[in-house]
Amino acid sequence: MAVERAQAEEALHQAQAELARVTRVTTLGELTASIAHEVNQPLAAIIADASACLRWLAAERPDLDSIREALDAVVKDAERAAEVIVRIRALLSYSPVTREPCDLVDIVHDVLPLAGPELRRRGIVLETALAPDLPRVIGDRIQLQQVLLNLLVNAGEAMRETQPERRRVVVRSSAECRDGDVWAILAVEDAGAGFRELDEARLFEAFYTTKPGGLGMGLSISRSIVERHGGQLWGTSNPGRGATFHLALPGTR
Repeated sequence: MAVERAQAEEALHQAQAELARVTRVTTLGELTASIAHEVNQPLAAIIADASACLRWLAAERPDLDSIREALDAVVKDAERAAEVIVRIRALLSYSPVTREPCDLVDIVHDVLPLAGPELRRRGIVLETALAPDLPRVIGDRIQLQQVLLNLLVNAGEAMRETQPERRRVVVRSSAECRDGDVWAILAVEDAGAGFRELDEARLFEAFYTTKPGGLGMGLSISRSIVERHGGQLWGTSNPGRGATFHLALPGTR
Protein backbone atom coordinates (compact mmCIF):
# COMPACT_ATOMS: atom_id res chain seq x y z
CA MET A 1 0.00 0.00 0.00
CA ALA A 2 2.87 2.38 0.83
CA VAL A 3 4.39 1.82 -2.62
CA GLU A 4 1.05 2.37 -4.35
CA ARG A 5 0.46 5.54 -2.35
CA ALA A 6 3.90 6.86 -3.26
CA GLN A 7 3.27 6.08 -6.93
CA ALA A 8 -0.11 7.83 -6.79
CA GLU A 9 1.44 10.89 -5.14
CA GLU A 10 4.20 11.00 -7.76
CA ALA A 11 1.64 10.76 -10.56
CA LEU A 12 -0.37 13.57 -8.95
CA HIS A 13 2.72 15.79 -8.70
CA GLN A 14 3.55 15.15 -12.35
CA ALA A 15 -0.02 15.96 -13.41
CA GLN A 16 0.05 19.18 -11.37
CA ALA A 17 3.39 20.17 -12.91
CA GLU A 18 2.09 19.57 -16.43
CA LEU A 19 -1.08 21.54 -15.72
CA ALA A 20 1.03 24.39 -14.37
CA ARG A 21 3.14 24.34 -17.55
CA VAL A 22 0.05 24.39 -19.78
CA THR A 23 -1.22 27.39 -17.84
CA ARG A 24 2.14 29.14 -18.32
CA VAL A 25 1.90 28.54 -22.06
CA THR A 26 -1.66 29.91 -22.10
CA THR A 27 -0.64 33.02 -20.16
CA LEU A 28 2.34 33.69 -22.43
CA GLY A 29 0.03 33.24 -25.40
CA GLU A 30 -1.96 36.23 -24.18
CA LEU A 31 1.25 38.29 -24.24
CA THR A 32 2.48 37.23 -27.69
CA ALA A 33 1.98 40.57 -29.44
CA SER A 34 3.62 42.59 -26.67
CA ILE A 35 6.55 40.16 -26.31
CA ALA A 36 7.11 40.21 -30.09
CA HIS A 37 7.20 44.01 -29.97
CA GLU A 38 9.65 43.89 -27.06
CA VAL A 39 12.01 41.68 -29.10
CA ASN A 40 11.52 43.58 -32.37
CA GLN A 41 12.57 46.89 -30.83
CA PRO A 42 16.19 45.88 -30.11
CA LEU A 43 16.36 43.96 -33.41
CA ALA A 44 15.35 47.10 -35.31
CA ALA A 45 17.98 49.09 -33.39
CA ILE A 46 20.61 46.45 -34.23
CA ILE A 47 19.78 46.71 -37.94
CA ALA A 48 19.97 50.51 -37.86
CA ASP A 49 23.30 50.57 -36.00
CA ALA A 50 24.84 47.85 -38.17
CA SER A 51 23.77 49.71 -41.33
CA ALA A 52 25.35 52.89 -39.97
CA CYS A 53 28.58 51.00 -39.29
CA LEU A 54 28.69 49.77 -42.89
CA ARG A 55 28.25 53.33 -44.17
CA TRP A 56 30.99 54.66 -41.93
CA LEU A 57 33.36 51.84 -42.91
CA ALA A 58 32.81 52.66 -46.58
CA ALA A 59 34.05 56.21 -46.03
CA GLU A 60 37.57 57.19 -47.01
CA ARG A 61 38.31 57.91 -43.35
CA PRO A 62 36.00 55.76 -41.20
CA ASP A 63 34.76 57.39 -38.00
CA LEU A 64 36.10 54.73 -35.64
CA ASP A 65 34.67 56.35 -32.50
CA SER A 66 31.15 56.34 -33.93
CA ILE A 67 31.59 52.77 -35.17
CA ARG A 68 32.77 51.63 -31.76
CA GLU A 69 29.82 53.38 -30.07
CA ALA A 70 27.34 51.82 -32.50
CA LEU A 71 28.81 48.34 -32.02
CA ASP A 72 28.52 48.71 -28.25
CA ALA A 73 24.83 49.53 -28.76
CA VAL A 74 24.45 46.47 -31.01
CA VAL A 75 25.85 44.22 -28.27
CA LYS A 76 23.55 45.71 -25.62
CA ASP A 77 20.46 45.41 -27.82
CA ALA A 78 21.33 41.83 -28.73
CA GLU A 79 21.71 40.96 -25.05
CA ARG A 80 18.37 42.61 -24.31
CA ALA A 81 16.58 40.54 -26.97
CA ALA A 82 18.36 37.37 -25.87
CA GLU A 83 17.33 37.89 -22.24
CA VAL A 84 13.65 38.07 -23.23
CA ILE A 85 13.96 34.87 -25.26
CA VAL A 86 15.76 33.07 -22.43
CA ARG A 87 12.96 33.99 -20.00
CA ILE A 88 10.31 32.78 -22.43
CA ARG A 89 12.11 29.47 -23.05
CA ALA A 90 12.45 28.87 -19.33
CA LEU A 91 8.74 29.42 -18.74
CA LEU A 92 7.78 27.19 -21.69
CA SER A 93 10.14 24.37 -20.82
CA TYR A 94 9.09 21.16 -19.11
CA SER A 95 11.51 20.56 -16.27
CA PRO A 96 11.30 18.91 -12.87
CA VAL A 97 10.44 21.14 -9.93
CA THR A 98 13.67 22.43 -8.43
CA ARG A 99 13.70 23.90 -4.95
CA GLU A 100 16.53 26.30 -4.25
CA PRO A 101 17.09 29.64 -2.53
CA CYS A 102 15.35 32.43 -4.50
CA ASP A 103 15.23 36.20 -4.19
CA LEU A 104 11.70 37.49 -4.80
CA VAL A 105 13.08 40.81 -6.04
CA ASP A 106 14.98 38.90 -8.74
CA ILE A 107 11.72 37.09 -9.58
CA VAL A 108 10.10 40.50 -10.13
CA HIS A 109 12.94 41.63 -12.39
CA ASP A 110 12.63 38.40 -14.40
CA VAL A 111 8.88 38.81 -14.96
CA LEU A 112 8.52 42.54 -15.61
CA PRO A 113 10.13 42.40 -19.10
CA LEU A 114 7.44 39.87 -20.09
CA ALA A 115 4.36 41.47 -18.50
CA GLY A 116 5.46 45.11 -18.62
CA PRO A 117 5.06 45.66 -22.39
CA GLU A 118 1.47 44.41 -22.35
CA LEU A 119 0.60 46.65 -19.42
CA ARG A 120 2.11 49.65 -21.18
CA ARG A 121 0.21 48.74 -24.36
CA ARG A 122 -2.98 49.02 -22.33
CA GLY A 123 -1.94 52.45 -21.08
CA ILE A 124 -1.18 51.16 -17.58
CA VAL A 125 1.54 52.75 -15.46
CA LEU A 126 3.68 50.07 -13.79
CA GLU A 127 5.41 51.03 -10.53
CA THR A 128 7.57 49.06 -8.13
CA ALA A 129 8.37 49.56 -4.46
CA LEU A 130 10.82 46.76 -3.69
CA ALA A 131 12.51 46.35 -0.32
CA PRO A 132 16.26 45.73 -0.75
CA ASP A 133 16.70 43.31 2.17
CA LEU A 134 14.03 40.65 1.72
CA PRO A 135 14.83 37.22 3.12
CA ARG A 136 15.45 34.58 0.46
CA VAL A 137 12.86 31.86 0.06
CA ILE A 138 13.17 28.20 -0.90
CA GLY A 139 11.26 27.47 -4.07
CA ASP A 140 11.09 26.72 -7.77
CA ARG A 141 12.07 29.89 -9.61
CA ILE A 142 10.00 29.16 -12.72
CA GLN A 143 6.83 28.37 -10.78
CA LEU A 144 7.18 31.52 -8.68
CA GLN A 145 7.66 33.55 -11.86
CA GLN A 146 4.46 31.95 -13.16
CA VAL A 147 2.51 33.09 -10.09
CA LEU A 148 3.68 36.69 -10.39
CA LEU A 149 3.14 36.72 -14.17
CA ASN A 150 -0.44 35.55 -13.68
CA LEU A 151 -1.11 38.22 -11.04
CA LEU A 152 0.21 40.95 -13.33
CA VAL A 153 -1.81 39.75 -16.32
CA ASN A 154 -4.93 39.60 -14.15
CA ALA A 155 -4.25 43.11 -12.83
CA GLY A 156 -4.04 44.45 -16.37
CA GLU A 157 -7.24 42.66 -17.37
CA ALA A 158 -9.06 44.04 -14.33
CA MET A 159 -8.59 47.59 -15.63
CA ARG A 160 -10.32 47.16 -18.99
CA GLU A 161 -13.03 49.63 -17.94
CA THR A 162 -10.85 51.88 -15.77
CA GLN A 163 -10.37 55.47 -16.93
CA PRO A 164 -6.96 55.85 -18.63
CA GLU A 165 -5.61 58.35 -16.11
CA ARG A 166 -6.28 55.92 -13.24
CA ARG A 167 -4.71 52.82 -14.74
CA ARG A 168 -1.86 51.81 -12.45
CA VAL A 169 -0.29 48.63 -11.15
CA VAL A 170 2.10 48.65 -8.21
CA VAL A 171 4.33 45.71 -7.26
CA ARG A 172 5.50 45.93 -3.65
CA SER A 173 7.76 43.74 -1.56
CA SER A 174 8.23 43.68 2.19
CA ALA A 175 9.34 41.50 5.06
CA GLU A 176 7.00 40.46 7.83
CA CYS A 177 7.60 38.70 11.15
CA ARG A 178 5.27 35.76 11.86
CA ASP A 179 5.64 33.75 15.05
CA GLY A 180 9.31 34.59 15.26
CA ASP A 181 10.03 33.79 11.60
CA VAL A 182 10.59 36.29 8.82
CA TRP A 183 8.41 35.98 5.71
CA ALA A 184 8.88 37.60 2.31
CA ILE A 185 5.77 39.28 0.90
CA LEU A 186 4.97 40.34 -2.65
CA ALA A 187 1.85 42.39 -3.36
CA VAL A 188 0.33 43.32 -6.74
CA GLU A 189 -2.06 46.26 -6.46
CA ASP A 190 -4.34 47.40 -9.26
CA ALA A 191 -6.91 50.16 -9.73
CA GLY A 192 -9.45 47.98 -11.52
CA ALA A 193 -13.01 46.98 -10.83
CA GLY A 194 -12.11 45.00 -7.71
CA PHE A 195 -14.37 42.15 -6.68
CA ARG A 196 -17.57 41.71 -4.78
CA GLU A 197 -17.84 39.70 -1.57
CA LEU A 198 -19.22 36.73 -3.51
CA ASP A 199 -16.34 36.86 -5.98
CA GLU A 200 -13.83 37.09 -3.12
CA ALA A 201 -15.10 33.83 -1.67
CA ARG A 202 -14.67 32.06 -5.02
CA LEU A 203 -11.56 33.78 -6.43
CA PHE A 204 -9.36 30.71 -6.18
CA GLU A 205 -11.89 28.10 -7.27
CA ALA A 206 -10.91 26.13 -10.36
CA PHE A 207 -12.84 27.19 -13.51
CA TYR A 208 -14.33 30.25 -11.79
CA THR A 209 -13.55 33.44 -13.70
CA THR A 210 -14.88 36.95 -14.20
CA LYS A 211 -12.62 37.49 -17.24
CA PRO A 212 -14.28 37.17 -20.67
CA GLY A 213 -12.86 34.08 -22.36
CA GLY A 214 -10.88 33.12 -19.27
CA LEU A 215 -10.32 29.51 -18.21
CA GLY A 216 -10.54 30.21 -14.51
CA MET A 217 -7.39 28.20 -13.76
CA GLY A 218 -4.72 30.85 -13.23
CA LEU A 219 -5.46 31.80 -9.64
CA SER A 220 -6.34 28.24 -8.64
CA ILE A 221 -3.03 26.90 -9.93
CA SER A 222 -1.15 29.88 -8.50
CA ARG A 223 -2.52 29.21 -5.03
CA SER A 224 -1.65 25.50 -5.34
CA ILE A 225 1.91 26.42 -6.29
CA VAL A 226 2.26 28.83 -3.39
CA GLU A 227 0.78 26.39 -0.86
CA ARG A 228 3.18 23.66 -2.03
CA HIS A 229 5.92 26.14 -1.22
CA GLY A 230 4.56 26.45 2.30
CA GLY A 231 3.19 29.93 1.61
CA GLN A 232 -0.09 31.77 1.24
CA LEU A 233 -1.82 33.62 -1.61
CA TRP A 234 -4.87 35.79 -1.02
CA GLY A 235 -6.70 38.83 -2.40
CA THR A 236 -8.13 41.88 -0.69
CA SER A 237 -10.28 44.77 -1.91
CA ASN A 238 -8.61 48.16 -1.84
CA PRO A 239 -10.26 50.91 0.26
CA GLY A 240 -10.85 53.07 -2.80
CA ARG A 241 -10.82 51.07 -6.00
CA GLY A 242 -9.28 47.87 -7.24
CA ALA A 243 -7.75 44.88 -5.52
CA THR A 244 -4.43 43.70 -4.14
CA PHE A 245 -3.13 40.14 -4.31
CA HIS A 246 -0.59 39.10 -1.70
CA LEU A 247 2.02 36.34 -2.01
CA ALA A 248 3.69 35.33 1.26
CA LEU A 249 6.51 32.80 1.57
CA PRO A 250 8.58 31.76 4.61
CA GLY A 251 12.07 33.19 4.45
CA THR A 252 15.38 31.47 4.91
CA ARG A 253 18.75 32.91 5.79
